[in-house]
Amino acid sequence: MQISRKITAGFAALSLLTVSACVTDPNTGEKKISRTAIGGVGGAAAGALLGGLIGGKTGRIVGAVGGGAIGGVVGYKMDQQIKELKDQTAGSGVDVTSVDGGNAILVNLPDGVTFATGSYAISPGFQTLLDRVANSLIQYPNSLVDVYGYTDTVGSAASNQRLSEQRAQAVANYLISRGVSSARIRWMGFGETNLKVATGDNVNEPLNRRVEIKIVPLSEAEIRAAQG
Repeated sequence: MQISRKITAGFAALSLLTVSACVTDPNTGEKKISRTAIGGVGGAAAGALLGGLIGGKTGRIVGAVGGGAIGGVVGYKMDQQIKELKDQTAGSGVDVTSVDGGNAILVNLPDGVTFATGSYAISPGFQTLLDRVANSLIQYPNSLVDVYGYTDTVGSAASNQRLSEQRAQAVANYLISRGVSSARIRWMGFGETNLKVATGDNVNEPLNRRVEIKIVPLSEAEIRAAQG
């Protein structure tokens, strides 16, 4: 997966489809329109808005459903999963946020927490936290998961690209080793592209060295279509 230093691997900003169900957000206690009300035409349309998955969405849903990785749970409680992930990773340096207009979850794993400098071996002290992420993915199975690796601009573009791929693959493999179905997971390295903090070459910027886990919920309509 070679990616040019000049290419920015961006994902489209997607608008949130308004649906009719009202829920209480466990993160804020506020009443709001549910972002995960699923089923029927509304669910299908909401699912169609989700993008940016490695390798495309439709084929991956079919493969995951066919492999028995997803499809058994009715209703995806995304707000609850965000709250639980935040609670389970509190104080660790891991950041959990909603992205894509509130339609997906992004778990940011900073470099100093996950890997030693220049290494793609997961730090032993971080394995417990990754275990919690894996358990969350197992508890909430109706989603697809992307793992992205990024670096800063110190060193050559080629070596940074390779390191970003190795780190993303290491995290993906670890999640799979803890019971998350491989049918749900894809990984990709982006090297020096998509910097969180814009810098010139050879700048040691810790915020740019990271692995991100993107969790994209699936609607019941999408799962039923894949089963058909």
